[in-house]
Amino acid sequence: MAHYSFLDENNIVVEVLVGIDENDTSELPEGYDSWESYYSFIKGATCKRTSYNTINNEHLLGGVAFRGNYAGVGSIYDEANDVFYRPQPYESWVLDETTWTWQAPIDYPADADGNIGYIWNEETQSWDLVNE
Repeated sequence: MAHYSFLDENNIVVEVLVGIDENDTSELPEGYDSWESYYSFIKGATCKRTSYNTINNEHLLGGVAFRGNYAGVGSIYDEANDVFYRPQPYESWVLDETTWTWQAPIDYPADADGNIGYIWNEETQSWDLVNE
């Protein structure tokens, strides 16, 4: 089983579906070199395989990370780097091109746990306590 994402004209993911494993080409119709190319033709949109097990550019099961992050609807596909990442959550956050995740200007507080949490405050450029 593999997951495939479909992109709009701006390389934004508009749909993700479960498809045939990329290594199982026994059923691949003649004239196509991959399931990506076949699904692109069927849907009429660019198709890119995505790994359900890749998050923060790491494979959760110890395998090889694939395309930065699992692509969800709304994710951005960066063609130059062949990766997926989420939209920028705040103007001040910077994209970490090692993990392909957005980083706040200051680190998340170390005392956060199941009972204490914080939310980013863009106006004050700080983490605000949300529960005690």
